[in-house]
Amino acid sequence: MSETSTSVNRGPGAAALRDPTRLSFDLDVDICVVGAGLAGLTVALEAARLGASVAVLEGRHVGWNASGNQLGTVMPGYGLPIGELIERIGFEDARELWALSKEGAEFVRAAATEEQMPGISLSEGALEVSNVDVGERLISQLQMLSEDFETEVEGWQVDRVRSELKTGRYFHGVYYPKAFQIDGRKYVHGLAAMARRAGARIFEDTPVVSVDASGIRKRIVTPSARLRASHIVLAGNIHLGAPLRRLSDTLLPVWRYAGVTEPLGERLNEIIAFKGSVSDTDGIDHFRIVDGDRLMWASPETTWAMRPRRFAGSIARRIRTIFPQLGRVAISDVWGGAIGQTVHGMPQIGQLRKGLWVASGFGRQGLNTSAMAGQLIARSILWGDERWRLFSPFELVWAGGPIGRVAGQIVGIWERGSSATSGALARYRERARIQERLREARLAETNRQAASRPASPRRPPPGRQRPVRPPPAAPPPEPPAPASQGGGETT
Repeated sequence: MSETSTSVNRGPGAAALRDPTRLSFDLDVDICVVGAGLAGLTVALEAARLGASVAVLEGRHVGWNASGNQLGTVMPGYGLPIGELIERIGFEDARELWALSKEGAEFVRAAATEEQMPGISLSEGALEVSNVDVGERLISQLQMLSEDFETEVEGWQVDRVRSELKTGRYFHGVYYPKAFQIDGRKYVHGLAAMARRAGARIFEDTPVVSVDASGIRKRIVTPSARLRASHIVLAGNIHLGAPLRRLSDTLLPVWRYAGVTEPLGERLNEIIAFKGSVSDTDGIDHFRIVDGDRLMWASPETTWAMRPRRFAGSIARRIRTIFPQLGRVAISDVWGGAIGQTVHGMPQIGQLRKGLWVASGFGRQGLNTSAMAGQLIARSILWGDERWRLFSPFELVWAGGPIGRVAGQIVGIWERGSSATSGALARYRERARIQERLREARLAETNRQAASRPASPRRPPPGRQRPVRPPPAAPPPEPPAPASQGGGETT
């Protein structure tokens, strides 16, 4: 799932979070990381902790793009659904990859503490809701996650979901009690501070002009200095530029924007009782409450860059569609960033050639995956950890250039339309089932009442007179007896 920043304060004071330092002198290190995003900073932190000399080169500033614009939800898994992951690489390898994603989530939790990152605002729980009625499929998914992938999950029936989210748009849900969310912008800058304290050197405003990965010592050229390293880690996104075009061309650029509402008061907590992050299974809605009474909401993805403020209206309309009780809401701020999405739906993690590593393609993957990649590559370089080979089936695949972007936009629109149609059909069927149950209940009640009444003579329907029966006819009179006639003689 792609994500967007949790930070509500994004004014002029944001620049104070960084002290940019350009690389202006030649340098020799063990590991050079290109890109000061989540994955690159995690590589730097973990490698510095393990004793390596590390330099991070960033063309702009720490977390300037996708890494500084993510929702901050941390939960296990990848952008590729678990069923498809099993189909592609088999059950056992899928289990191992899932375990790695859980390790990444634990790394973030350990780093994102108030002691190390003040104001990180960690809160617990994440809920995935369905736009359609998937009760039977939910049972098998829960069983697989719980028993086969050792993940703590709970299945929520429709009534439970709608008691927490006062809307008829969602049906069943999967609750992850050990998932959590943090202020994503503070996390990326906190990660940079931790890496510096561990000994890594971060150079901002230092774009890479060229890379020569041949030989034992690799060479990197910047506008004002040269750098040599035994290992280079390409941890950039779609903006790696001409020297690394082969990698950036494997990523489909996708933009997602988010907005935060003005304070909504107590009515927000009455309508949305769930305090964690909420996402739907179709990747359309992603939201949570911030600052107690504000709602932060991410817009659908697009493959073209636009001015963030243009999305304020669509975000407000989407909120009103899902929660009409909130009425018209005002959006106080909108922001966004570009993510790099791979064709196969998995991140690109591993060794391209000896000493040249890649940690990229984290669009729709989440914070846990970038953290896991940073750990894995640092340990692969310094400890010889071979688990990066689990990602070998997901090689670099050309994303199609401008044609791929057009195709991606069309597919996105079609998927959102398909999801809307499926959701509308599911809600229609639900209403039909409710009406049918009401009719059956009324019929049963009528039959019960009829059976409990004592039997009574049938009465004619109202408005009709009872027919009058004629009196019985009198019996006919008996005929008189005949006169007696003598049979004797006369005298």
